[in-house]
Amino acid sequence: METTARDFNQRSSQILAAAARGETITVTKNGIPVARVVPMGDDDVPPYPTDPMGAIQLPDLGLPDLTDEEIEDALKGMGS
Repeated sequence: METTARDFNQRSSQILAAAARGETITVTKNGIPVARVVPMGDDDVPPYPTDPMGAIQLPDLGLPDLTDEEIEDALKGMGS
């Protein structure tokens, strides 16, 4: 299947549904192919998470705990 960039913009849901059904779609701009939308298989999914994984554990650097007010005071005049 081939579609124009404008058509892709207006009908992206239908075009993505076609890809989900296994169809490959070439997107053109001014008659020149600029992108290809291809169906994803099980092998295309990365074996590791790509989304946020919850709380981050930061190492203890031995720095003092500062209140928001102390941080704001320290940053006054810095930047714009």
